[in-house]
Amino acid sequence: MRGSLLPGMAQPPRTLCHLSDIPDGAARGFPGPPGSFIGLFAVRRGKQVFVYVNSCPHIGTSLNLMPDRFLSADGALIVCVTHGAEFRIEDGYCLRGPCSGDRLEAVPVRIEDGTVLIPADAGL
Repeated sequence: MRGSLLPGMAQPPRTLCHLSDIPDGAARGFPGPPGSFIGLFAVRRGKQVFVYVNSCPHIGTSLNLMPDRFLSADGALIVCVTHGAEFRIEDGYCLRGPCSGDRLEAVPVRIEDGTVLIPADAGL
């Protein structure tokens, strides 16, 4: 149900995009909610979508400089452009780089009828 709450959320979810807006195996950046200075990004793997706050845990910079450029050349890892930190797509865990062992801030996701839903306050 589109109006139902995501687990642990006090507000109805907001629509991030449609699943078809993110090519399979690719990533896409999105603005945060009104009042936010930090955006979000989503990575699609088949019918799964992983959404994170676009902020490196090392120093808080955006992970990308170019629009929608979040992944390694082979699409296997999320890469921070600032210091080359590499993160697993599935859980945001940093495998290599100055924030090794830390994680990206994950955003809860639900997909309903091809619509990607996230908490209304994601990115605040």
